[in-house]
Amino acid sequence: MTMHLCFSPTSPYARKVLMVAMEKGLENEVDVVPMATFTTDSEIWEQNPLGKVPALSTREGTVLCDSPVICDYLDSLSEENPLVPRSGEARWQSSNFHALADGIMDASIQRTVERRQRPADMQWDEWHKRQSLKINKTLHFFETALQAGKFATTFGIGEITLACALGYLDFRYADENWRKDCPALTKWFEEISLRPSFVKTSPPEGA
Repeated sequence: MTMHLCFSPTSPYARKVLMVAMEKGLENEVDVVPMATFTTDSEIWEQNPLGKVPALSTREGTVLCDSPVICDYLDSLSEENPLVPRSGEARWQSSNFHALADGIMDASIQRTVERRQRPADMQWDEWHKRQSLKINKTLHFFETALQAGKFATTFGIGEITLACALGYLDFRYADENWRKDCPALTKWFEEISLRPSFVKTSPPEGA
């Protein structure tokens, strides 16, 4: 049974799911269905009561509505190339990296929504600063972990998620230059950016 992915081309969460599908060799089983967000008449509400992408209709017909859950599901479909360690300390470290990289996306999206949905004279500068602090602190965490050899020893869910988070920063906040204090992450990201699953899921320019 073909799986159906409710998708937005600018969503880093949806991009993460697509990268996981590609890395697991499931790309041909996933039918991508673009859907609008932030509108009350979008079809997404019929799939996800939160009105958010991604949402995945599984092989079994169940609709999964959160990117970490979807990624776990896709990873479980094959024992080849596991992206999430199955047990032990490695699993919890991987899950923690996943959560922290998702946090960069969360804070970035919060800034984008504030910037694009709220009138300029009603935007809260302190809100932007708070979200930027979260992003910068987490980038520093990954920079330190990478330099210490505690991150990116494999290419798993944490690495995929961070790649999508950094890609989103480049997409929406290129002028802020996250690279200036992150030499190790910069080098790592240059290599990851050449990976086919990352190249194929790049958001369209000007979106």
